[in-house]
Amino acid sequence: MYIDWSHFTPWTALAGGLLIGVSVALLILFNGRVAGISGILGGLLRPVRRDIGWRIAFLAGLVIAPLVYGLYEPLPTIHIQASTIQLVCSGLLVGIGTRYGAGCTSGHGVCGLSRRSPRSFVATAAFMLAGFVAVYILRHVVL
Repeated sequence: MYIDWSHFTPWTALAGGLLIGVSVALLILFNGRVAGISGILGGLLRPVRRDIGWRIAFLAGLVIAPLVYGLYEPLPTIHIQASTIQLVCSGLLVGIGTRYGAGCTSGHGVCGLSRRSPRSFVATAAFMLAGFVAVYILRHVVL
């Protein structure tokens, strides 16, 4: 693994982490909801009238924030070392995993761990372990 220290940006990373923490805290304080992206998106697939507005606003913020950032700083170049079929299969597996795991990395990893949820600790450990194993197999065994 190579870390490009000349482009290491600890201050923007810290600012991003603070924004995530503040938004998660505000959502749970004012709305009583956990900021799990799969749950927020899934709630739009089976909409409840009073829940639609905040869900759309939250997801729109996820899309709009990088665009606003791009007005002030150049967006980083993204290099994906996977084929389209690999990306589609990966997305489907993540989607299936969020259903079986009763949440995603943002719900369990950010919100659940901050609330000291044992279930979220186990789920996050399982996500991380599965990711480590998948990368090892794909990078060192298959390729």
